[in-house]
Amino acid sequence: MNNEMAYLLGMITGNGEIQRGMNETTIVIEIPHKKLKTEFQSEVGIYVKASITDIRQTLEPLLGTSVSFNQSANVSYLSFSKTNEDYLIRDILRYIGRAASHENIRISPEVFAFTSDERKQFIKGFADVTAYVRRSNYYFDKEMHRVYFEIPKNWELVADFCILLKSVDIPVQNIDWGHPNMRDSNLVKYKQGKPNFWKKEHQIKVWANEYMPIGFAVIHKNEALKLFSQEQVAFIEKSRRALDVTHRYYWEVAGKNKAKPSHPSENDESIPAEIRGKHYDSWKKIAEDLGYNEDS
Repeated sequence: MNNEMAYLLGMITGNGEIQRGMNETTIVIEIPHKKLKTEFQSEVGIYVKASITDIRQTLEPLLGTSVSFNQSANVSYLSFSKTNEDYLIRDILRYIGRAASHENIRISPEVFAFTSDERKQFIKGFADVTAYVRRSNYYFDKEMHRVYFEIPKNWELVADFCILLKSVDIPVQNIDWGHPNMRDSNLVKYKQGKPNFWKKEHQIKVWANEYMPIGFAVIHKNEALKLFSQEQVAFIEKSRRALDVTHRYYWEVAGKNKAKPSHPSENDESIPAEIRGKHYDSWKKIAEDLGYNEDS
């Protein structure tokens, strides 16, 4: 293993699609950019294109082939193809198993045995294709900035990634699960005739300053992260030490859960079997039941 391969595996795990052919495998990696402007009012597409130049220079020597790049207003694509017998393709497939895309992929147990630097590169690759860092992503106070990682459908991958963050000592501040008790906790949308409103992407939220040791290879995200982390630390340290506030895991934070009414969709087939049919008043209990806990 090396840092470049770890970064590539992170990108594929976070937002990749694996197209297996009879003789050749094509891997497509999607880099979404929801907003057209960066936090500094520059064109996101230009920043992403500049970032891709650096990313390609990192990956192409590893791959031994060129990486194609295509871009639209809200998404950029990286792709490459190699024969099925190629050692690198076989290596990638060993790590991702029979997964066809990020929607059913898991983080291989082998990744957790990577060196700390390699795990951080895996996380960076994952973040570059799943994470957002925007001024609007604060928690109560406008200076309490967070990084959002968005993972659609794949419940197990959420837990895997949180455990990987824990392995490099990065706490998760919150998980907004795509679960009926979380996304329609008072049945407002259900009563409006929208029973599937809660079926949204899962969002992992990490304090900006806690994510700083990893950073982004995508330039505009990294610039925003640095600024927001500085603002956050300065705000907290007016009265206390920043890490005393942010460097805490959910099992270290006391709190009361507000009781939520039962939701008819708690038995929905899209919910993993181990938590299907259960009622939850807190995101923390879902995380615990799916394996992200003090013992993970």
